[in-house]
Amino acid sequence: MTSQNKLLMIGMILLGMSLIPVGDAAGKLLTTSGSSPAFVAWSRLLVGFLFILPFSGLKVAELKQLLDWRLLLRAGLFTSAIFCMISALKTEPIANVFGIFFIGPIIAFFLAAVALKETINPSRAVLLFIGFGGVLIVVKPGFGVSSGTLFALSAGICYGSMLVANRWLAGLFRPRLILLSTLLAGSIALLPVGTASLPTEVDTQLVVLVLISSIASALGNLIIIEANRRLEASIVAPFVYSQLVAAAVLGVWLFDEWPDSLSLLGLATIFVSGILSFVISSRVNTGTCKAS
Repeated sequence: MTSQNKLLMIGMILLGMSLIPVGDAAGKLLTTSGSSPAFVAWSRLLVGFLFILPFSGLKVAELKQLLDWRLLLRAGLFTSAIFCMISALKTEPIANVFGIFFIGPIIAFFLAAVALKETINPSRAVLLFIGFGGVLIVVKPGFGVSSGTLFALSAGICYGSMLVANRWLAGLFRPRLILLSTLLAGSIALLPVGTASLPTEVDTQLVVLVLISSIASALGNLIIIEANRRLEASIVAPFVYSQLVAAAVLGVWLFDEWPDSLSLLGLATIFVSGILSFVISSRVNTGTCKAS
């Protein structure tokens, strides 16, 4: 891949990463205007599935794989993360929710060592503990932890577990098939609670926000999947933390949510430790490739 194409792909990654907070911001607007988190989560998964389906390259022979138990396990983690994330956004600032949500990579790092027997790099472990300290600064335990904060923590734990599931499933299924299966299974699982909490009044604003919430999230994930297929993981991974910046900007712009000084410190700590962690990971992987 040429340098120009790589720069174009990095621009697409930044777009994909930014679209995910855009989808969550639309979800927050829906919940604050009266829609239930169950309806928002269900509609996001259902509309996302219908949007991704034409681009999935699904073949008749793959239909059975959509409901493979391993894919259903990932779908359960993803659906739980989405539901908890939307529930958290109903009451908490979007930047803080994303900061707490980034406990996920920390969970994934240590869970992968236990479940997948991956080697723990001491330098990365120290930086991830520093990042966890940033999460604690945002959470502020002992100062009246809210239900929204607990939902955000739960979302991060589910997300971290899903990241490990992604590594487990890598090479077993096509990336777009994994995403399609997740959206389908999640929309089916949430069908009872989603339809039970349908809004009594449907207007243009509701429809537009549902479409933005669903399509922005689905398109962002699709872009990231394609980027992971074309570029090394060590190049793509650090850009995950650009979601923190996008979430902070959206919080100020749409909701007038200015993080307090402690939250800003925690968000900055998470961002810097995450970037440094992936820089170290990239160097380790490069050294391993050269040695082999």
